[in-house]
Amino acid sequence: MVTHASPAPRLTEDEFGALYRCMVSRAAWAAGDRGALVALTPSRVASAAREVRTGRTVTLASPVETLPGPDNPTPARHRMNSHPDEDTSSGLHFAMDRFAMNVHGDADSHIDALCHVIYDGTLHGGVTASSVTEGGATALTIDAARGGIVGRGVLLDVPRLRGVPWLEPGDHVTADDLTAAETAQHVRVTEGDLLFVRVGHRRRRGELGAWHAASRRSGLHPSALEFLADRRVAVLGGDGNNDTAPSCTENVDFPVHVLAVHAMGLHLLDYLQFEELAPLCEAEGRWSFLCVIAPLRLPDATGSPVNPIAVL
Repeated sequence: MVTHASPAPRLTEDEFGALYRCMVSRAAWAAGDRGALVALTPSRVASAAREVRTGRTVTLASPVETLPGPDNPTPARHRMNSHPDEDTSSGLHFAMDRFAMNVHGDADSHIDALCHVIYDGTLHGGVTASSVTEGGATALTIDAARGGIVGRGVLLDVPRLRGVPWLEPGDHVTADDLTAAETAQHVRVTEGDLLFVRVGHRRRRGELGAWHAASRRSGLHPSALEFLADRRVAVLGGDGNNDTAPSCTENVDFPVHVLAVHAMGLHLLDYLQFEELAPLCEAEGRWSFLCVIAPLRLPDATGSPVNPIAVL
């Protein structure tokens, strides 16, 4: 199927405000500390396990970047804690490493906690922004997912729908795109699903090289969040930042983050990669799978590096 994107409408500050209030109202069921993760009931997790048919596993994460680039000026630092002069020819020795990372950068796969987005002085659910301090966050941290996030994953492949390898930077995914992708892929997003939306960011980066993704990238149009509210999804993940740049919203640079994290209580996964998963889904003719997401145990953090695993 080949479809062509129509220009996405720009949102005024008032229009975005109305959309924001609508999302808060419709996501009132997810207003607690765990946000939309409350949709992942034991029965839904057990049902998701029945998605496993071949037992094949595939990562949705990209390799951690340790070299600087246009989209990654402060890459992760990896150092070996070794002693060059140490004689390791006999006896017991250990090879050891040390890592440091800017979790919310534009290259590495990561998950956003509900304390990541501060909007008009508050966090999700009206929690005061003062709960985030230099020493760490004291509310809505990634520790809410310490038991892991396990559920039915669904991949909607928008470039496949449009007949292109990727969406160009600045292009938007609309609610109509998501609905059309469901139809084309013979799948339906249901309550409690972990929704993954492919825009082809990683493929474009791999074939054309890195660029300044902070200023130019494809993502969801803010109005597409109404689709997520309709389906009551538990998590949203993308192979870009989920937000389009430049923003189409007056005076709000990351409208999807504001709507998803702050208004709807959705944990976001940014800069994943679906280039291994999508061909497997295509070959098997199914776009749903068991998905396991295990953030690091960082009790006062606003997010975590992450390696989601799809099990087909």
